Amino acid sequence: MAQTLSTLPSEPAPGRGVIPHISSHLAAMPSFFELDKQPMEQVTPLIFRQYVHGTEGSIVKWTFKKGAVVPLHHQPHEQLTWITQGRCEVFSQGRKFVMTAGTFMLFPPNVPHEFHCTEDTVNIDFFAPRRQDWIDGVQPPSAQASAQAAAQAQAEKRP
Repeated sequence: MAQTLSTLPSEPAPGRGVIPHISSHLAAMPSFFELDKQPMEQVTPLIFRQYVHGTEGSIVKWTFKKGAVVPLHHQPHEQLTWITQGRCEVFSQGRKFVMTAGTFMLFPPNVPHEFHCTEDTVNIDFFAPRRQDWIDGVQPPSAQASAQAAAQAQAEKRP
């Protein structure tokens, strides 16, 4: 569960941010988060994530170490990827794209893609609809591939 701030930094602003014809029982207060203060989950030895889910979308901060690979996959979500630091080579639909700090890419639902990080990289992704698979505890493709590789390596060691 995402950690909200216990004390939302705010001050009274009478009449601001209010649409009078929206019933007060329908208007909810926004939730305030600091993504960097969310729990850090290690997905693989080179991939870490922090995320928050809303009712309609999910946002995740990926921290990739140089050499990290997110294997070819797709998901039914629209994905907006924004590289804030570092460099990744992205492969999709038979094309190679080089993403660097400040660039972003929009993946429509079910478009196959893979990432190869050639530098330490920070990537912010937004998914819509929200990642119910993560809420349900399903691991991302990079973790699944890492677990499969470890199982295969272990099997190869057996006499």
